[in-house]
Amino acid sequence: VHVVESGGDSVQAGGSLRLSCVVSGYRHWVGCLAWFRQGPGHEREGVAVISNSDTTSYKDSVKGRFTISKDKAKNTLYLQMNALKPEDSGLYYCAVNPYFSQQCSLGESGFPYWGQGTQVTVSS
Repeated sequence: VHVVESGGDSVQAGGSLRLSCVVSGYRHWVGCLAWFRQGPGHEREGVAVISNSDTTSYKDSVKGRFTISKDKAKNTLYLQMNALKPEDSGLYYCAVNPYFSQQCSLGESGFPYWGQGTQVTVSS
């Protein structure tokens, strides 16, 4: 499984970005896919996760502003980010658990495959 993120940029507070993550070597999409981020001086944290049945879960601070989705035909995971805040800044990672899971969570240990990250900077 190979994971490549894109779409990071520098924006002003209140702006929007859409991150993309192309996943190759993963045909059946039966597992969990997620976005994590790591801000300056912070540990990496889970932002959003989507299951094989399209059930989603979000970190509390991004609920109502971020939307995770996937397009199986394009082998791509997305993160639409609206109303961005400076505290949303960080390196955003796409993570894949290719194995069937009854429930998906935002814990790092559940994801064996990671991309290199794409940088998001939000200025006030």
